[in-house]
Amino acid sequence: MDLFDHYDKDRLKTEAPLADRMRPRTLEEFVGQDHILKEGKTLRRAIEADEVQSSIFWGPPGTGKTTLAHILAAKTGAHFISFSAVLAGVKDIRRVIEQARNQRRFNNKQTILFVDEIHRFNKAQQDAFLPHVEDGTIILIGATTENPSFEVISPLLSRAKVFVLNPLKEEELETILKCALSDKDRGLGNYSASIDPTALKYIAGMADGDARRALNTLELAVMTTPPDKEGARHITREIVEEIAQRRFLLYDKEGEEHYNLISALHKSMRGSDPDAALYWLGRMLEAGEDPLYIARRLIRFASEDVGNADPRALQVAVSAMQAYQFVGSPEGDLALAQSAAYLACAPKSNALYTAYSKVKKDIQETQALPVPLHIRNAPTSLMKKLGYGKGYKYPHNFPDSYVEEDYLPENLKGRIYYEPTDHGFEAEIKKRLERWRGKMEE
Repeated sequence: MDLFDHYDKDRLKTEAPLADRMRPRTLEEFVGQDHILKEGKTLRRAIEADEVQSSIFWGPPGTGKTTLAHILAAKTGAHFISFSAVLAGVKDIRRVIEQARNQRRFNNKQTILFVDEIHRFNKAQQDAFLPHVEDGTIILIGATTENPSFEVISPLLSRAKVFVLNPLKEEELETILKCALSDKDRGLGNYSASIDPTALKYIAGMADGDARRALNTLELAVMTTPPDKEGARHITREIVEEIAQRRFLLYDKEGEEHYNLISALHKSMRGSDPDAALYWLGRMLEAGEDPLYIARRLIRFASEDVGNADPRALQVAVSAMQAYQFVGSPEGDLALAQSAAYLACAPKSNALYTAYSKVKKDIQETQALPVPLHIRNAPTSLMKKLGYGKGYKYPHNFPDSYVEEDYLPENLKGRIYYEPTDHGFEAEIKKRLERWRGKMEE
């Protein structure tokens, strides 16, 4: 199965989408990814020397992963096979491996196997590659939009070099778009099309670093704009906005970007930056995240990062969740925004989180320590005879409703878990505890 078997060259010139027609054929035509493809960089040197090792190309859609495979196919002297993990299965893998063995045995050629969307293969399918990568039967090149740490099995990952492709910069996308407009062989150069700078910038901005999306938008704009009397087509920002209609945000509710954005929201609130918190909240909501997932994170944050520095924080977070459940979107989005801004501006303390972590650790490291007799419940006469509740001091019978007493198990007496900070209301709690704990030490 050759990389170009799917393309008829005559049809490619006229019917294929602009993004396919304008696919760079050489490293010199490739725009972007200088951090791995600039002169002297490892990947460029490997491609130019035809010495590519097993690799994973990881990056968002439209950043050049498959294009690099095309360039590699044209450059290498090795036998090149390509297939998509969406369509292939273990049978196809076995057939490809047999081809690779034959190439090695009869033609003394190595085989480079390109697997697009390799994350679609399950563990068993990925396992099937391992021995053949290990013994050099194939050089595996995988392309994925998902974090390989989560989606590619560790043994395979350890045998491959991971190259990260970044979203293309706006100026890089503008270069690609201008090239497509002027190219008469593969692009739109025969349509006498021109574009306003503001429209060009708009396409580059709304594409979110995805060259395919940018080129598809440009092609639709040119093809749907009627020529004037001179046969020229002029693309304005208004035309582009009408075609684009809505910016589609890169987001996968079960993938890495999901965790990246919720982490950004949490850390922005922890860093007391309401503007960043609102931005990341908006990014998630506009991309279609479940608002109640965000509400749960806000509630967690209220206890984990604010705690008793502002006891109202938890109330605000829970109220935001209830408000959203009551009114739904889009009105309920504002309640979540109010909560996020409040939490970002609240005094911070992780004293409760730290205290409970210590408690869990002690529980794991000690036995099920018995409850001291004096604080046990004694509902029956037998229990009373056994000493349950004996000697218990009722705090309300003492000044300030406080009395010196030990409530922890014998083995943990004197253990301090909760150490309040000087932030917000927790400063008042700290004073109380210092006073009470001071009495215990007298």
